[in-house]
Amino acid sequence: MDNLELRGNWNILKGKLKKSFADLTDDDLKYEEGNEEELFGRLQRKTGQTREQLARWFKSQTEKTDRTEKRNSI
Repeated sequence: MDNLELRGNWNILKGKLKKSFADLTDDDLKYEEGNEEELFGRLQRKTGQTREQLARWFKSQTEKTDRTEKRNSI
């Protein structure tokens, strides 16, 4: 997932992360442009998932959001 995708969908993804991983706090989910590696590190520590697993999760959630938005705009 590139930085633009992450940044553009962050608020939606953050809510989905909280639902999927109840242990995450707002501090864990603090996103600052240019510090994506730090964010992934925090998420890895808290979720026990690898960076690749998290990237796949982000991608799947982004695709679901995109499909929903397209369906709603018709």
